[in-house]
Amino acid sequence: MQRPQRAAIIGVTGFVGRGLPVLLAGKGMATTGISRSGNGNIPNVDHWQKPDSLDFANHHAVINLAGEPIDQRWTEKSRLLFRESRVGLTHRVVEAIRKAPIDARPKVLVNASAVGIYGNRHDEILSDTAPRGHGYLADLCDDWEKAALAVEELGVRVVCVRIGIVLGRNGSAFEKLRLVLRLGIGGRLGSGKQWMPWIHLDDLRAAIVHAVISENLTGPINGTAPQPETNANLTRKFAAALHRPAIFPAPAFALRLVLGDFASALLAGQRAIPAALEKDGFLFRYPTLQSALVDLTR
Repeated sequence: MQRPQRAAIIGVTGFVGRGLPVLLAGKGMATTGISRSGNGNIPNVDHWQKPDSLDFANHHAVINLAGEPIDQRWTEKSRLLFRESRVGLTHRVVEAIRKAPIDARPKVLVNASAVGIYGNRHDEILSDTAPRGHGYLADLCDDWEKAALAVEELGVRVVCVRIGIVLGRNGSAFEKLRLVLRLGIGGRLGSGKQWMPWIHLDDLRAAIVHAVISENLTGPINGTAPQPETNANLTRKFAAALHRPAIFPAPAFALRLVLGDFASALLAGQRAIPAALEKDGFLFRYPTLQSALVDLTR
């Protein structure tokens, strides 16, 4: 009996990663979980590794979702963590793939990235082929993707998923916004004109599995919903779904005072669209914010 193909997931115990093994099992693929905390009691994970002893021999795919959360003050220490957990770890992933025997080497690396690579682009529509932007996050994401793409020279297909704002129960973005709106103290951030490239958690997980399976996808792809919203519209629609007002805007200067450099990420906009995913036939369950909110607030 032939053994099923196997995928290794770095960050399998995280918000996005923990739902992937079940989806991969539906495609006939087993999962190796990679986590510092060890067995995270994740369904459909039958083997575990530590990040400091990566072994990708006999794995069809590697999915790397690791990265220190960016929604915190950007101190000198946190910036080092941002880089090491993204660029540094990705270098180690690539080296582990390189060390695997040629006949047992993974065929595909799906590596996380972020829409922050585009910088602040105002109303410009950004497909997956749009050039990178400027700023701290753009530089960090660019280095992150270059680290992953280095494994292409070994004949490994690489997909860098530029993830937007992930909306899902128990997720940081969704729960924080829901809390302030329920209290009636939420509103737009800054001008509210900045575009928010959101995506429902279920669609992001499905898109990652699609990237593993589909050999047509390669290079950067936008992990965002087809219809991004401005910050003002997103806040207003979210508040309406909760039957709450959204009348207390947070001025840009106040955000910078409280959050420091991280405020720049909240005030920047990326009107990113998932052109590559849609061209490849991927179907979103939640293509509009309204459909996502109906699911998440019921």
